[in-house]
Formats: sequence, C-alpha cells, structure tokens
Amino acid sequence: MARVIAITNQKGGVGKTTTAVNLGASLAASEQHTLVIDCDPQGNTTSALGFPKDPARRTLYQALMLDEPIERIILDAQVEGLDLIPSDKNLVGAAVELVNLENREYRLKALVAGIQARYNYVLIDCPPSLDLLTLNALAASDSVLVPIQCEYLALEGVSELLDTLMRLRRTINPSLAIEGILLTMYDDRTTLSKQVAADLRSFFGAQVFETVIPRNVRLAEAPSHGMPVMFYDIHSKGAESYIQLAKEVIANAQKRVGQGIERADSGAGAGSSGTSASAAAAGAGSVGSASTSDDGGGNGGSSGSGTV
Repeated sequence: MARVIAITNQKGGVGKTTTAVNLGASLAASEQHTLVIDCDPQGNTTSALGFPKDPARRTLYQALMLDEPIERIILDAQVEGLDLIPSDKNLVGAAVELVNLENREYRLKALVAGIQARYNYVLIDCPPSLDLLTLNALAASDSVLVPIQCEYLALEGVSELLDTLMRLRRTINPSLAIEGILLTMYDDRTTLSKQVAADLRSFFGAQVFETVIPRNVRLAEAPSHGMPVMFYDIHSKGAESYIQLAKEVIANAQKRVGQGIERADSGAGAGSSGTSASAAAAGAGSVGSASTSDDGGGNGGSSGSGTV
C-alpha cells in the first residue's frame, strides 16, 4: 500500500513543484513505483514532466468533479516507474464547485484509495494556499513534506503552517504525520542560509531532513526541457540532492515499518512551533545583514526551485 505524501507550504516559491517532480523521479529510479498528483491549477508539475498544455486532456478536475474513472486520468510520465495525474486551469473551478458538495474534503482521498495498492509512493503537489484543493490533499495523505526556503521570511510562516497542520489533525485527518521539513534554495555562501538551517535543526530536530536542496542552475533549466533534473544532468548538485532525499525518505519508511511507529512529528517540535519559529526568525534576522548576495547561478537556481 502506497504511502501518500502531500508536498505543501502556504507560502509560494519555496520549491514544492520542483520537489514533487524530482523526488518522484528519484523514488522511481530507486525502484519505488511512484504516482505524482498535480493538485495545483497552475499545472506546473504537469508541464515540468513534459506534458504541454492540452485542453482535450483529461485531468484531476474530471476525476474530482465529473466522476471520471481515475484509471483513465493517469499518464505515463515517460520515466520508468513514474506516473502522473495531470492538472490544468479547470481546477480553479473545482475549488469553488467543491464548496456545496457532501464530504467535500474527502473526494481526493476516495480517488487515491482506489489506486493506492498499485504504488509504493503517491506524491501530491499542493497549491500555495489553504483552499479546498489543499484540504483534499491533506485529508488523503499519510504525511506532509514541507519545503522551507532558507530565507528569513520563510521562517515567519513555519509556525502558522505547523499550527494549521495541528488543527487539521483534530478535524480532518487525525493520522496526518510530518514526513519532514526540507530546506530548499540553500546557498552555503551566505551566512543567512547557514543560520536559518541551524535554527530550524535546533528547534525541530529530527523533523528536518538531513538532505538540503541547493540553489542550482540545472534545477532551473530542467523544467523547460520537460524532464526531471536527474535526466537533464545527473551529475548536477540538484540531481544528487534529490537522489539523496529519495534515499532518506525510503530509509525513514523502512525504519517506520520496522519499529511500528510514525516518524516523530508531534510533541515539542510542532506543539511549540509558534515560539520556536519566532525565535528562529529573530536569530536569522540578526545575521541578515551579514549574508552575501547571490550571483547569476544562484538566481537561476531560485527560479527553478521556486516553481510552484
């Protein structure tokens, strides 16, 4: 039975889509049959996997709102072991049309349940907002992977996001766990990136993945070629980082099965998120003036990692 992971952050531009595409491809390359669900009306995950806009293509909208069988929506993502449920702009309408439907938060969960046995992992790329599409994704998921940009303003949203997840546990999905916090757009030339990473690890401990995703030009270029970065440039730092992240996700899953427990995701880390994230933001702010500016390569990486 697949582990369903929602990739979400209420803040835009933190690398959700980049993570969905490249983690999905890396899991598939590790012989883990993976499905990526593009739940964002922008459809960037769909295009990043090589599918140009096509009004005739059936998408997640037809499955959610028109009861189209999910099996007819799934596309071969042109990577062995990787499938895609595409998105398009019609999903904007779904967010509105869902409002008056019964069990509106659980429609995606019902769809995923019908195909979950086919896969090892299902990754859901969420829109950068807490609307009904995101709620559907979180209701359908076993855990949440949270990309966090290594910048000061990103820290300010950590407490709000984790508080939201705690409320969702009490109402929509009591078993929702935190898969991990992923540091993205990391630039080891800047003091700020190092300080943000250190503060997050200090406050959230094992919830933060050991793998960090660097600013990388190849990550920016790969979507324009319609392929994951590992097929665009396997030797790039971006490709190596996502391959390492996939190994970490698989290893954590094996530990979870072996120990019969979920990854530590509650308690002090999440429960005191407001205080800890505020303190982390204050710490990062004190070194903001010491950070260096990014060069052309860094800006290019930001563009790629920031696709959401």
